[in-house]
Amino acid sequence: MPAVPPQQTHSHGTPNGSPGGTPTPAPPPEPRRTAFAEGVDRLRAAATTEPGRLRIIGAFLAALVVAFGAVTAWQMTDRAAAADDVLNKSQPLSSAAADIYRSLADANTAASSGFLAGGQETAESRDRYEKDIDRAAAGLVKAAANSDPGSAAAATVSELNRLLPQYKGYVERARTNNRQGFPVGGAWLRFANETMQNDMLPAAEELYKNENQRLRADYDDATPYPWAAIGLGVLALAALAWAQHRNYQRTNRLMNHGLVAATATATVVLLWLVVGHSVARAGLNDSYDHGVRSLNVLHDARIASLKARGNENLTLVARGAETKTVKDAKGEEITVDAYDDDFQTDMDNLGKGLAKAAELADDGTGKKPVTAAEGNMTVWKERHAAAREQDEFGNYEEALNRVIGAKGATGECFDSIDDNLAKALKHEEAEFEQSAGDGLGAMTGLPVGAAVLAVLGAAGAVLGIGRRLSEYR
Repeated sequence: MPAVPPQQTHSHGTPNGSPGGTPTPAPPPEPRRTAFAEGVDRLRAAATTEPGRLRIIGAFLAALVVAFGAVTAWQMTDRAAAADDVLNKSQPLSSAAADIYRSLADANTAASSGFLAGGQETAESRDRYEKDIDRAAAGLVKAAANSDPGSAAAATVSELNRLLPQYKGYVERARTNNRQGFPVGGAWLRFANETMQNDMLPAAEELYKNENQRLRADYDDATPYPWAAIGLGVLALAALAWAQHRNYQRTNRLMNHGLVAATATATVVLLWLVVGHSVARAGLNDSYDHGVRSLNVLHDARIASLKARGNENLTLVARGAETKTVKDAKGEEITVDAYDDDFQTDMDNLGKGLAKAAELADDGTGKKPVTAAEGNMTVWKERHAAAREQDEFGNYEEALNRVIGAKGATGECFDSIDDNLAKALKHEEAEFEQSAGDGLGAMTGLPVGAAVLAVLGAAGAVLGIGRRLSEYR
């Protein structure tokens, strides 16, 4: 008989422990682990050995240095682009918007001066008017090309393009009737002036404000410190220093050439970042404080002088037809000539603007034309008072001669103020371009240089750790 192998018996005396002899089911298989969990286990296992720890340290250092370079390149690229916009786009567009305003106001002044001359309008006056209109139209074309579709600036430019031909038509009707001696010519000129003062100049001023806001926004994007990049740079240097200290504790070696090279490149990038951006920031801030602020004040002063000249001319054109009620020093209501009252307001604004411009001028070259303009303004006020006195006495021709005459007229003072303010504007624009250009130049090459040096630093860290790993093979 063949031998029977011994059977395992249980409490019930049956094989495998089941009452009817049925086999016990196998336990369920363990759930399959994810790749991430397995990777964590491998990483934990590697961290228990020195070669594994060195590999982790090398990967961390390389990633940190590369991240430092990438963030530096990203942040400085944005700031360099904003600084370039300040120098080559925003500020020129802001000045162009101010030129549109000035050209429109000067065209209005030239039109009223030509109207006062009647049939003896000079070719110079006519040419000045035409050049101002052409300059304003060219400025609107430039503004339209640089405005975002659907923006407030685009809508303002479109409105000005619609109003400009209408204004020209009103002026031509005024001239035609004036040459023929029809009194309605004065009404047409006042209507043209109302269109300019109530519709066109406010729209041009709104465009000027919008461009200034864009300029301020570009400054805000270009000047903040890149704290994220600076923080990563400090962290990278701290990590590299820790790695070298750890290496010294385990090997008693003072230097690891790869880690030293990585530390040197990270230090260069961090110093370049901090110093370069600080120099750029100083240049941009200087361009705003001693360039943009002065330019804005000078533009406002020039516009005030243009408005004053236009209202002075219209005082003689209207001959008292336009009046308004104001309160005198005692608080009593009195009736005054509307255009002469506006003239006084404009002259007050001009005086405040010139005083502010003189305060902002940081050198003699910039202050000299402003001081000269202040002297011209004083003489203008004296001559205007004399002309108004003659007009109130009924001596219209003498008053007219004191305003638009060939010699000793208020027109000479206005022209001198305009010329001096043009010189001051030219000087301040040169200062702005110098300072803003220095600021932009300080950022030149920094984004690309930071990225290249960061890659070299990461390679140095990997090579330095690799040198230590080779000792375990």
